[in-house]
Order: sequence, then structure tokens, then C-alpha cells
Amino acid sequence: MLDSVLKSYQSPTRMVHAIGALSALGDEAAAINIKRPLVVTDQGIVKAGLLDEALKPLRAAGLDPVIYDQVRANPGIQLVDTGAAYYKKERCDGLVAIGGGSSIDSAKGIGVVAVHGGSIVAYEWGKDPIHSRIPPLVAVPTTAGTGSEVTLWAVITDPDRKIKFNVGGTPNIASWVALIDPQLSMNLPAGVTAGTGMDALTQLIEPYVSIRATPITDALCLDGMTRAVRSLRRVYSVPDDMEARTDMSLASLLSGMALANAGLGAVHGFAAAISGMFSAPHGAICAALLPPVTRTNIEALRKRQPKSESLDRYRQVARLLTGQDGAKADDGVNWVRDLCRDLNIPRLAAYGIDRTDVGRICEKASAASSMKANPIALTSEELQSTLIEAL
Repeated sequence: MLDSVLKSYQSPTRMVHAIGALSALGDEAAAINIKRPLVVTDQGIVKAGLLDEALKPLRAAGLDPVIYDQVRANPGIQLVDTGAAYYKKERCDGLVAIGGGSSIDSAKGIGVVAVHGGSIVAYEWGKDPIHSRIPPLVAVPTTAGTGSEVTLWAVITDPDRKIKFNVGGTPNIASWVALIDPQLSMNLPAGVTAGTGMDALTQLIEPYVSIRATPITDALCLDGMTRAVRSLRRVYSVPDDMEARTDMSLASLLSGMALANAGLGAVHGFAAAISGMFSAPHGAICAALLPPVTRTNIEALRKRQPKSESLDRYRQVARLLTGQDGAKADDGVNWVRDLCRDLNIPRLAAYGIDRTDVGRICEKASAASSMKANPIALTSEELQSTLIEAL
């Protein structure tokens, strides 16, 4: 059946990938006319010595970096607004983000406020437009999971409303350069490797079954899933396997390119609500949710859309994950459950979530933008039963 729905693909980011690519950071920043970058990072990166390693090529290229190392997980409004004020005070002319998705999203948010003024909360998706591109930004991910280095979004936490909200949906917020060096993830704790790796896998499955999928995002997702299937268990059990680290860095990159154009689904809809209400790592939340959400989607499609392309896509995912040509959609759910067990992924109850929270979480999740691309609209009852299973 021919598809006449208008779809598009865009990526304004230059992508540079290599083992040892960090050595090119200064040259890449200078090439986009950065002279005094605000380096946005967190204390974990500082303590690991990665900030010092990043400052060497910046200074060698004649740049004068200013450090903003206050990023925390699930960055909030005040952190971004304070960073933007510091950017202006120090007369910076560009940004370098070093870290996981929190550092990269913070840098994007700082860029938005630095150019447009006000507070980052004013630029929640659907409010004030981001009419101009953010200052030159080089994003250097140190985890293999979020893909934020190439997405068109920043995710910011509002502590008052206890939600995460999206900023972006436009090339104006994208990094100018994504510099991906697999070596930077070598010393991650095993739990972070597992959680971020599962985030990448989720971000490859959800865009593939999304109602906004395109042939371009399909290609990205299929290649990324292939890499994650062969390397995620390996990189968890053998942390210094550079081939596996390279695979996962590319899987993450591909997932970011795919989700930026095809969107996500109910896993990330739930995750946005949960992360705004509880202190929990995003990747581990997605991992705990992926099997029950996938099962619910498959069952809902069988009941209401038994001949849909989305159901066939879940069968294709199952074949890729299991390596079995005759695999059924349910086999993919079982494969992911086994993977979560092997990676020691905790259930959601480990973060203090219980049945009394289900109603509030589902109410917030149902309004999340990620839900709009889910392959089928889920009922309130389906949302609640799914979340209870994930507990």
C-alpha cells in the first residue's frame, strides 16, 4: 500500500567519528569560528580526567575555553538559565559539550537562551519559536546511548511541575558538529554502559515502529539494531573491547539520527513522566519499560489493527534481534527481557515507584510528545497495566 503522508528527513550536524577523534576537537571548534567556547560538562567528567583531555586540543588550537561544570542528571531550568547568563558574562562565542545527554542537552538549552533571551522554560515545544540557530556547538558524547549529539531536541526538567519538557524540534537547536570518540566510553561503570546501551536500543526500535518512520530512518534503525545486538552484551561483560565500544557508539549515533526524524513512542512517553517525578537514570528507566511496552503495543495492534504494517514491523524487529527468520513478534519481547536480565537492569520499583504512583505517571505520560508517534494509541487501562508490569 502506497503511503501519501508527507514525511521528511533532515540533519544539520557535521558528524565526525573515529577512535581518538578527541584530538581533533580544537580544529573542529576553530573551523566553525569558535574562539572562546563555554565548555559544558559535569563533575563526573572532571573527576575522570576527561575534561583535561578535552582542554588540551582546544588550547593547542589557540582557543580560550571557559568551564561550566555544574551539569547534573536530568538538567533543570535554573541550571540552563544560569549557564546562559555565564556564557554572556564571559563573552563566549560558542559551546563545547562533553559528557552524556545531560551535558549536551544543557549546552543546547544554554545556546537557545543565549540567542533568544529569557528563560529556557519559555521555549518548551509549542510555545515561543526558536527562530535563530544556537551559537556554534561541538558535542562530544562520553556515553553510547542518548544520541543527543545529533538530535533536534533538548530535554529539560521543570521541578515545579515535576515533568520533563522538550525544547527544539528544529534544526536551529542542533549541534553544529558531533565528535564521536569510542575511547571516551571505555571507563564507564557497568551500570551506565548497560543503561545507556539499552537507551540506544530503545531509540532504534521505537523509530522503526513509529507512525512517522521513513525509508531513511528504517535504514538507520536496522543498521543500529544489528550493531547493538552483536555488541551490547559484549561491551557490558568485556568493557575494554574497542570493537564493541565502536559498535555501540555508532548505534547511539544512528538512534539519534532516527529519532530526530521519526520520533519515539510510549517507552519515552513514560520515561519523560517518570524522570520528572523520580530520581532515576533515563536509560535504565527505558530498559525496564521496553519489554512491557512492546508487549502492550503488539497486543493492542493484534486486537485493533491485525493487518497493520506496524505489527509486521515488530515481527521484523524480532527476526533481527533473535537471528531467527521465523521469529514472531512475541519472540522479540522475550529476547529483550533476557537482555535486561543479562545486563542486570532493575525493575522500576527499585527507584521508589509503586502502585500508588501509577495514575499520576500515566496521566503525565499520556500527554508526552513521544506518545504521538507510538504505533497505536493506548487506552488508559493499557497504560496502567503496562506500568504495573514494569514495576
